[in-house]
Amino acid sequence: MKKTIFVLGLLVAFSACKTVKPVETTVTTKTKPDFTIAFGSCNKHDEVNPLWDDVLAANPNLWIWGGDNIYADTDNMQQLRAIYAAQDNVPGYKKLKETVPVIGTWDDHDYGLNDGGVEFKAKKESEQEFLDFMDVAKDSPRRQREGVYAVHNYNLPKAKVKVLVLDTRYFRTALTPATDNKRRVQPNVYGEGTILGEEQWKWLTEELNNSEADFNILISSVQYLSNKHGFEGWGNFPYEVDKLKKLLVKTKAKGAMILSGDRHISEFSVDTVKDLNYPLVDFTSSGLTHTYTGFSGEENPYRVGEVVFVKSFGLLNFDFDTKTVNFKMIGDNGKVLGELKQTY
Repeated sequence: MKKTIFVLGLLVAFSACKTVKPVETTVTTKTKPDFTIAFGSCNKHDEVNPLWDDVLAANPNLWIWGGDNIYADTDNMQQLRAIYAAQDNVPGYKKLKETVPVIGTWDDHDYGLNDGGVEFKAKKESEQEFLDFMDVAKDSPRRQREGVYAVHNYNLPKAKVKVLVLDTRYFRTALTPATDNKRRVQPNVYGEGTILGEEQWKWLTEELNNSEADFNILISSVQYLSNKHGFEGWGNFPYEVDKLKKLLVKTKAKGAMILSGDRHISEFSVDTVKDLNYPLVDFTSSGLTHTYTGFSGEENPYRVGEVVFVKSFGLLNFDFDTKTVNFKMIGDNGKVLGELKQTY
């Protein structure tokens, strides 16, 4: 099993449910990562965002939207388009787009319906507005396909990185309301319902089967591992959670990891999956303009370290020589709020 090294977050945080003893690692003399990804979620265009200058200062090779990129909650495409345009004109983000490639997925508030899934009637129209926001070419095959899922390959001198952007909205079937008042929803009966839908599962299976990447990064707008909080997440579809783990093992996907958002908190979740030769990391980074400031704790059996509930974005620094990824939560003025190192 490859080593996981955790460095404690230092700002406003909640004590972990799980502790991990630090382990020693070889000190690298590199002054610059081989590849850097920045990502974030939960962003309101009309609220102050203090982080875009910090994102630029991190000098990322790529920015990934993790969902709730705007807050629209509408089936009115004119209104949705106007909010996207307003976000495009936010000075810090506009400057980022001028220098850094942007990709990503959506979540419910930019999809158009709070907690929405397959039932949203304006999803086809909303998809086109999202693709416009992502500057996807009008003649792209993505324009003819249902769902915003996509693959982005980065073939670099020392390694290959594949980013698999998932759509957890377009095909997601109904949630099961919770039977107690402490949670909003509860897991479906095992085997019932889907997050990704049949066609997206076929696509993901093919992409992982054929992947030659050294790192396979899955972008999920909702959390994959954390499953006890009673809000949206993969945990409400336990069969699909197991299906993805089995797929990663079966395809022998190298360096797989999950980046997620939605929760207005940031945390690291890590699972040891049988027959997967590295720990599976789910790095949740949320939010960019607003957070769960009243957070008082919740169970997460996979949590490593502390929950951060101040504005932040996620940063991944890759060292291709050591096959190590340094995951960081970054706050205002470049403050490192939490850090996790994983060797693959």
